[in-house]
Amino acid sequence: MTDGSIKKRASLIQAASITAILGNFALSALKISAGLYTQSLAVVGDGIDSGVDVFIAIMSLFVARVISRPADAEHPWGHGRAETIATALLSLTLFFAGGQLILSSAGNLLFGKAAEVPGAPALIVTAISIAGKLLLAWSQYLFGKKTGSAMLRANVKNMAGDVLISVAVLLGLFLSLLFNKAIIDSAVAVLVGFWVIRQAVGIFLEANAELMDGSSVESYRAVFEAVRSVEKAGNPHRTRMRRIAGLWDIDIDIEVNPDITVREAHLIATEVELAIKSRVEGVYDIMVHIEPVGDSGKHEGFGLREDTARLIR
Repeated sequence: MTDGSIKKRASLIQAASITAILGNFALSALKISAGLYTQSLAVVGDGIDSGVDVFIAIMSLFVARVISRPADAEHPWGHGRAETIATALLSLTLFFAGGQLILSSAGNLLFGKAAEVPGAPALIVTAISIAGKLLLAWSQYLFGKKTGSAMLRANVKNMAGDVLISVAVLLGLFLSLLFNKAIIDSAVAVLVGFWVIRQAVGIFLEANAELMDGSSVESYRAVFEAVRSVEKAGNPHRTRMRRIAGLWDIDIDIEVNPDITVREAHLIATEVELAIKSRVEGVYDIMVHIEPVGDSGKHEGFGLREDTARLIR
């Protein structure tokens, strides 16, 4: 990936962050104002949740500036991992938000505290919030699809959770009015809290896999198929794949005829690189190491061999 494409990706993430900041700030101010006016703590809490999204978007904007920096002596692979760290922090924010929602709502259930039932203005604002969040989530999804950003994909899940929270608030309040039981709102909120925690755990596991340089066996198989498509390249081994900000960094050893020239071996390695890029989407860099046929070790400590990948299911 060139410096130009990295900067273009960073600029798209910046645009997504600015969109999220403006949208969430407007929704947060609207819901908090309506909640205070109607004395609805549920709507105020929903507005505070949107305020947290403003913080997340500001963090995304900062991360976009970091990852746009070129590689340097201290960071020869660039600064892409800043996005992964931010994604992990986002998952922790979601986890504690979901936990707080469960604790506060469970307290209402256990101690029989009645939730405030807002009037028509709060219900209208909540409905507007749902529509606004859906539009924001869709915009973040489109930006995330263009950039392949794990951070933006995580934020889409966060906003989907926000939509669910707002829907739960609206549904809980409607049922509370219908059955004259304000406690229904708290029961719905507990379920929403567990859903948010589930989303947070999924986001954290995805970020953790990247931080630990994990990848699926299917990805390795695509690399091995690419090597097999190059006529004079053989025995792909000591293959390692890792993600940097959603992009693949690949190291692989291949065997070639020991009697060919260095230039011929280099051309074969170039063919292998192109074949891998045609089969694996989002490649940051590829390092192909050339060895003479029969010279590779059978018990290497790093990476996967093609026969090993076939055995893993």
